[in-house]
This record gives sequence, structure tokens and C-alpha cells, in this order.
Amino acid sequence: VQLQASGGGLVQAGGSLRLSCKASGIVFNINTFDWYRQAPGKQRELVATITSSGSTVYTDSVQGRFTISRDNVRRTLYLQMNSLQPEDTAVYYCHVFLRWDFWGQGTLVTVSS
Repeated sequence: VQLQASGGGLVQAGGSLRLSCKASGIVFNINTFDWYRQAPGKQRELVATITSSGSTVYTDSVQGRFTISRDNVRRTLYLQMNSLQPEDTAVYYCHVFLRWDFWGQGTLVTVSS
């Protein structure tokens, strides 16, 4: 299983970014995927989850600003991030659990004030 994340970068507060995570070696459409993030000096936290049926769950701090989605044909997971704030600065990881955890390599999002 490989998860290839991309789309991070530097953005001003109030701006937007879209993260992508391309999956291979996995039956994509039947699995639940997540985005996590880890800010400097903090523990990794769950940001959003999307099930195989498209149901979504968000952590409170991103509710209404972030949207997780998936394209089963392209085998790609997305995280649309709007109204970004400096506290969203972190390395973002895509994740899937298949008997154990699989992680993407992480993509850095930096939000300047």
C-alpha cells in the first residue's frame, strides 16, 4: 500500500489549499480514509474521516471550513481547506487502516498571519 500526499504550501490567513492523496496497492472504494495533522510540538490529531459510502466526520476546529472528499475512479482522497488560520499550520497526513496503519509521507501546510 502506498499513499502519496501533495498540495501543501504557504498561504496567508483566510486563504485556501487543496490537499490530494493518491492511493495504490489497495482496493480504494471499500475503505475508510482519514486526514490527520501534526503541528510543531503537538500530538498528531485526526482532522477528517470519509467512509466508503461517503459519510464524513470532522474535528470541531475545522467543521465548516474543511471538506474531505474522494474520487474512487482516480483512487484519490482530497481535503479542501478554506478560511485557513495560523493554527492550521501543520504537516498533514493521509491515512488508512488495513489490519494496521498506513500513512502518506505528509505534506506541510504553513499559514501566515
